[in-house]
Amino acid sequence: MGERGEDEDLQMAIRMSMQRATPETKRSKPQDAAAGAVSESSEDSPESKTRRRELMAAAAEKRIAAAVRVLPSSLPPGKKSGELGRREELRLKSVNSSKELSAEEANQLFSMVFGNEVSKGILAQWSNQGIRFSSDPVTSMGLVQHEGGPCGVLAAIQAFVLKHIIFFSDELKDVPCLPQKGLGASFKSLSVPSYTFSSLPEGVKVRALVRSMAEILFSCGSNRRAVIATLSFPENHIPRFEGISEDEVIAKSLQGLSIESAVDLQKVLRVETCTSQTTALQRLEANLPFFQSRMGALLFLISALLSRGLDLVQSDRDDPSLPLVTAPFGHASQEIVNLLLCGEAVPNVFDGRMDLGGGMFLKGISRDVEVGFLTLLESLNFCKVGQHLKSPKWPIWVVGSESHYTVLFALDPSVQSENELEGRETQIRKAFDAQDQSGGGGFISVEGFHQVLRETDIKFPPEKLEHLCSAGFIVWSEFWQVILDLDKSLGGLKDSSGLMGKKVFDLYHFNGIAKSDLNGSQVNSAGETPLQRPRLTKLRVSVPPRWTPEEFMADVKVSSAPSASDSAGKDNEVSKPEPSQHAPLVDCIRTRWARATCSWFGDPPSIV
Repeated sequence: MGERGEDEDLQMAIRMSMQRATPETKRSKPQDAAAGAVSESSEDSPESKTRRRELMAAAAEKRIAAAVRVLPSSLPPGKKSGELGRREELRLKSVNSSKELSAEEANQLFSMVFGNEVSKGILAQWSNQGIRFSSDPVTSMGLVQHEGGPCGVLAAIQAFVLKHIIFFSDELKDVPCLPQKGLGASFKSLSVPSYTFSSLPEGVKVRALVRSMAEILFSCGSNRRAVIATLSFPENHIPRFEGISEDEVIAKSLQGLSIESAVDLQKVLRVETCTSQTTALQRLEANLPFFQSRMGALLFLISALLSRGLDLVQSDRDDPSLPLVTAPFGHASQEIVNLLLCGEAVPNVFDGRMDLGGGMFLKGISRDVEVGFLTLLESLNFCKVGQHLKSPKWPIWVVGSESHYTVLFALDPSVQSENELEGRETQIRKAFDAQDQSGGGGFISVEGFHQVLRETDIKFPPEKLEHLCSAGFIVWSEFWQVILDLDKSLGGLKDSSGLMGKKVFDLYHFNGIAKSDLNGSQVNSAGETPLQRPRLTKLRVSVPPRWTPEEFMADVKVSSAPSASDSAGKDNEVSKPEPSQHAPLVDCIRTRWARATCSWFGDPPSIV
C-alpha cells in the first residue's frame, strides 16, 4: 500500500470518528430505548453537545491509535499527528512485536535475580529506581540514585554514558542513526574535552543514554541481539492527553504496581528481541519513559540478563544457586556489574580463568573491555583486578566499595599511555599473572617462572636465577625487586637516571547518591543549609617516579622527608613532594597507579 493510500485511510478513520453515529436499537431493556429518546429530544442542550464532543474525541483517539498500529509508516518521523508522534509510533511497533515471558521463564528470572526468600524491602529498592539524569546543573551528566541496591546497574550505565559524552560527542548531535562501525567503534577527535558538563543539551544526554543502553545490551547478546524489557498496561496503550507528560502518564499507570513474585513480573513484563542496532536504538528511544520510571533499573537488568540468555548467565557463574541481588542489603553482585561491563556474568575480576585442578576452575574476565573496574577490596588484599578491567579502552572505571558503586573517569585518554619502562613493566606483570594460579596471591611455580622469562626475554645471571628458584616457587615482590636492579640490556628495568617517568593528570569522580554538599550550600537566616545532590569531584593525581628498588619496595610516602636522591642534586620539580590528601578513593586509584598522590578542593570524594 502506497503512502498516499495510507494517508487516505488514516483520514477516513478520523472522519468516521467525527460522524454522528446512529445508536443501535437495544431490545433487551425498554428503559434503554426510553433513555435514547430522551437523549434524541434534548440533543441540542449544552450538556448534550459537551458529552457528544467528549465521546467523539475518545472515538477519534482510539481510531487514530488503531490506524497507527496498522499503518505505522503513515506518520512522518519526528512529527506529530494529533497527540501521537514518532516516539508513540515506535512504541506501538514495539508493543506489536513484543511478547510475554512464559511462566517458566518468569520463575527462572525472578529466582535468579532475587532468590526464593527475598525481603519486601529489597524488592521495593529495585522497583523504585529510575534511570534519570540529575537536575543539578553541575552534575547534569550524571544518573541520580535514590534507592540503595541498584547502584551497580546505574554506575555501569553511567560509565558508558560518559564514554559517549566525552569521546563521541560529535555523534550525538541530532543524529539518531548509528555510525557504520557501530556504537562507539571509533574515536575521531583527539582533543581533550573541557570540564563543562553543565552546558550539555538534554538531547545529547538522552542520545548518549540510549546508545549506552544499546551498546551494553548488544555486548550481553554477543553482538548478535539485544532483548528489551518493558511493561504492558491494559489494552497495550498509554492514553495521551493535552498537558500531561509521558512521565506523568506512566507514573500514574505504575501506581499500585508491586513486584513481589514471578507471577507479578509475568503479568506486566513484555520483551522484544532486536537483531539490528538501529532497531534497538529506535525501540530504546521509544520506550525510554519506561526506563526513566521507577521500574527503570530493574527493567534494564532484566533486559541485560535476557540479552545474554538465562541459561548462559547461569553457566557464566561459579555458584548459580545464589541470587544475583545479594542479601541482606540488596546490592548488585559483581556478576551483575561484570555482565554490564563485559557481557558475561562472571563472578571474578581477574583475567581469564583460574584452574583449581580436578577439572574445576574459577571464571574471570576473558577479554578487553570498553570501560573498566577498580575496587577498594583490592587495596585491602581481598582480590586482584586483572589488566582487562584495570586498563580499559577508555579511561573510565566503575569503582566498587564494600557497599556502593561509583564512577571514576578522565577527559584525556593519554592518562593510560605508558612510557617505555611502564610498558615493559606491564608486559612482565601480565606474563607473571598468566602463570599465577593463586588467585592474585603473587606467586608462581618454577616451571611457570621459566615460561615468564622466555616470553619476556629476561636473562638472569645463573646465581640470581638459582636464588629465585631455591624455594620451589617465585614471589612477585622478590622477582620485581631483582628486575628493577637488572640492566635494561638483560631485559630488566634498571635506569641510571632514576626518573622512571613521573605523571601528573586530572581525574573526576562521580557519586550518584544525593549527598550534602557544603561547597554548593545555600545560606538562609538559620545558617548554612547543605544542598542534597550527587557529587562530582575533580582530583589532581601525581604519580611519582620510582626512585630506587629499595624505596619502591618500601612504598615510601611522597609526603615523607626528602630522600637521599634529593641531596644528590636531582631535578627539584621532580623530587619536591606535592601536597596530598587521602580518602578511600585514593586507595582505589593506587591499585591502578601505584603510589599515586591526590588532591582536591572541598569535601573529600565519597565512594559510599
